[in-house]
Amino acid sequence: MRLPTTAHTSRPWRIHEIAADFRVEDVWALPTPGGPDDLARLVGRFTNDDETALSSPGTRILFALRRRIGRLLGWDTPDQGIGGAHLHSLRDRLPADLRDGPRGPDPRVVSFTSVYLTHDEWVAETGNRTVHAVMHIGWVPDGSGGHRGQMAVLVKPNGFLGALYMAGIKPFRYLGVYPALLRGIGREWRRDAGRGSAAARGGGGGQGQTRQ
Repeated sequence: MRLPTTAHTSRPWRIHEIAADFRVEDVWALPTPGGPDDLARLVGRFTNDDETALSSPGTRILFALRRRIGRLLGWDTPDQGIGGAHLHSLRDRLPADLRDGPRGPDPRVVSFTSVYLTHDEWVAETGNRTVHAVMHIGWVPDGSGGHRGQMAVLVKPNGFLGALYMAGIKPFRYLGVYPALLRGIGREWRRDAGRGSAAARGGGGGQGQTRQ
């Protein structure tokens, strides 16, 4: 479910002090009911080698198409990406406690790089000639005694080309990427919960560990 921008901006996330010059593009409630300490499990759904939340066929096709277009137009050359001559990583802005704390794993399917990980926030970034983008995954109370994930996408377009690019991909995000992503996350979360219940009934211990 899509949420208002205030669902992200009203919370005391650390990302606010780090990416104040970024615009909040989208905020989504994730279908991931859980307990107060389950963010690491959700991060694992984005970063595992198999069954990743980003690995649905539709999402893979759209990202592959974007990469091909980027190569053709020269948007994704190393000097245009994170750490290149014109695009510095958000890690350069981190205060000491976040810089020295856990960084978190990198997603395996898409070209995001993890920036930092806390008990209730995980941040990953990507960038090219058109835009510097941030994926913020937070873990929030759900209003009924439990918790769930919340995803915000923050962007910093690069001039007119970046603004044009963001406008051009907006229909694809809403019609293709986000619906497939949310379905994949929900499906895998339910499957994980089912495995845990089966293991508990069989006396076989808990779920596998999430890679840190």
